[in-house]
Amino acid sequence: MTNLAPLPDFVVEQPVAASRISGRVTQAMRYWLLELADRVNTTPLVTATVTASTQSASIGTTSFAILNVQPGVYRLSMAARISRAATTSSSLTVTFGWTATVACTTSSAAITGNTTATTGSLTYLVRVDEATAITYATTYVSVGAVTMQYQLDVLCEQVA
Repeated sequence: MTNLAPLPDFVVEQPVAASRISGRVTQAMRYWLLELADRVNTTPLVTATVTASTQSASIGTTSFAILNVQPGVYRLSMAARISRAATTSSSLTVTFGWTATVACTTSSAAITGNTTATTGSLTYLVRVDEATAITYATTYVSVGAVTMQYQLDVLCEQVA
């Protein structure tokens, strides 16, 4: 069982005899449960995740699969790794898009290491307008007879 909050020493009542069990929640336990509910309610809501493996081409602008985008603050994250190096060189850039009155985008730095140990990541907080798409895309370049392949994980969480 995961312990979400420490139990205060005074939550547990004195040992009771079977004839004295009331079935009531103590005031201290009530406060602990309310605090637990607050922690759960303020946890970010993962609204969409995408995993792509052995990709060897750009991914065009793609909307996250969110049925109803609520206005608010979202955390957009990505992690990428080169899973097969190109013969000569390669580059991968990930771009997120959203609307905050106007269309906005942000991109990762180009991942250019061209080894299977090359990784890149990006986390970005954005404020999104109501009923607008949140998108991701990749820009891929590979030079040589053997093409670069990559793994990509993208995540969209509503945080406020």
